[in-house]
Formats: sequence, structure tokens, C-alpha cells
Amino acid sequence: MRSRSATLASALCSLLLLTGCGAGSTEGDDAADGGAAASSQSTQPESAPSPTQPAELIGGGTTLFPDRRFVALYGHPGTPGLGALGEQGPQESVGRVKELAKSYEPHSKEKVVPAFEIIATTASADPGPDGNYSTESTVEQLKPYVEAAEKNDVYVVLDLQPGQADFLSQAKQYEELLKRPNVGLALDPEWRLAPGQLPLQQIGSVGAGEINETTEWLAQLTRDNQLPQKALILHQFSMPMIENREAVNTQHPELALVLHADGHGTPDLKTGTWKTLQEGLPQGIRMAWKNFYDEDTPMYTPQQTYALDPKPWFVSYQ
Repeated sequence: MRSRSATLASALCSLLLLTGCGAGSTEGDDAADGGAAASSQSTQPESAPSPTQPAELIGGGTTLFPDRRFVALYGHPGTPGLGALGEQGPQESVGRVKELAKSYEPHSKEKVVPAFEIIATTASADPGPDGNYSTESTVEQLKPYVEAAEKNDVYVVLDLQPGQADFLSQAKQYEELLKRPNVGLALDPEWRLAPGQLPLQQIGSVGAGEINETTEWLAQLTRDNQLPQKALILHQFSMPMIENREAVNTQHPELALVLHADGHGTPDLKTGTWKTLQEGLPQGIRMAWKNFYDEDTPMYTPQQTYALDPKPWFVSYQ
């Protein structure tokens, strides 16, 4: 059963769906044992150790697309009201998302990779000790899910709901986890609030400048640690949620930018959102889709989801 906050948020999302529009182009489907043994007669010199192999993504390689698509469970560990990921423990979540990803395989020529989208910071009606209206999970609290994913070839995205904090300062709190090769980042502007604003009383928003500061930091972290490309997901269901979206910097080869269409409801409403969000979408940003177990009426099947145009590169279940 969903929490009261989640229910209120869902209602507010529906009211403000598609409150603006843009103009422009859409994204296309194609972007872009080391030592020698000693002899019984004499000691042989050790061979030089083999160079460290660069870290790779699940399935091999260092570039996320176009060779793979992702299907994810979304939510907060231990909190069923915030999404499907919180309805069971780490290992059970691995099994559930692998079955979910498998249901998409018949409809994709690309490899379908299971994923967790973990809410790392949760917008809260309470200001908390730091007064920012966001509850930040610790790295240690998230590790059981991240490590279970790592051991089972499940990709991870850390989702930020910053309240009155900013995305960059929160992202830096998870640097240890983001240094892992199969951990990406998601920014949720719905919960990015200005001073004086409170969660559940209005839909938040973020400007391109703050997004660019965050992506620059994440790209630098990826370069400095010789990591494979990372997913950077932007959540959106209403055009005003991302101000000056056309100015979002897509020129970081270290990052694969994805726009996640978050709207829920009837198929007509959801596909209308899907189409509108592609208007004016900067080149180099791919599209993602969310299925809601409770709010969608009815929820799309895997076949229907992959029949969308363009076919989503990342699908999450809440």
C-alpha cells in the first residue's frame, strides 16, 4: 500500500501534467596468474604483472548504448510505499528484477540488463536536522542493495530528491558508490524546491545550470577513476520542471543522458506526455519510461512498452 505522501504526490503530479511545451527535435534510436613458477634447479625471475584491465559495464564494453537497454525496479529500501524496490530485501529484489528484464527480451534485439533505481535521498514533509526537507540515506544503508546488484549483474542508479538542497551537494555524498563501474545517477526535479517551498505543496523544478554543474562533476569523477560511461537520468513529467532544458550540456562522453517520462494514468495521458516531452529535447538525450503498478489504468505490458516510439532505453517499475 502506498504512503499518504506518495498518494498526495501522485495526485499533484496528475494535476500539473503537461503544463508547458517546447519545440524542436527528438532523439533517435541510434546515438551514439601473473608470476612465473620457480624451477627446481634455479630461481627464475618473475614475469611482469599484466596491466590492470579497465572496468567494464555489465555485458562488457564501456559505452552504455546502443547495445543494451535497461529494466529497473524503482523505490527506497525498506519502504514499500515508495516503490516496488522497497517491497522485498536485496537478494529478493535481484530475483524479481531479473524476471522482469527477462519478460522484455523477446521484444528487444539489444541485451536487456536488469537494474535498481534506488531513491538515495527522499523528499520529506519534515525539515530534518539540516533543515533541507530531504532525508539522505547513508552509504552504509544503501550498500546491501548496491553490493547485491554488483554480484548479480544488476545495474544501479541512485535517485536524488533534494528538497531545498541542491543536486550537486547531494551527489557528492555518494561519491564512494558512484566510483563503482555500474552505478549511475538520477536527478528528480519534482522534489527540487526553492527556499520557502515545501514538498507536496507544489511541483519543484531545476535549471539547466544546476544540472550542468552536476553532470560536469560526475563526468570528471568518471574520467579520474577510469570508469565506463555512466547513466545520468533526468526525471520529468511537466515541461516547467526543467528550466532552459535546451541548455543542458549533452557533450560529456563519460555520461549517457536519459530523460525519464514519469507521468502515470491512462495510456492516452501517458503517451501524450511521452510525445510532449520529446519536443525540443536536446540531441544526445535518450528516452525512458515508467510503469506504475498501482496508478496506471491499465499498466502497459512489456510488448506495449517496447512498441512506443522511440522504444525506451530505460524502463522502471514503481
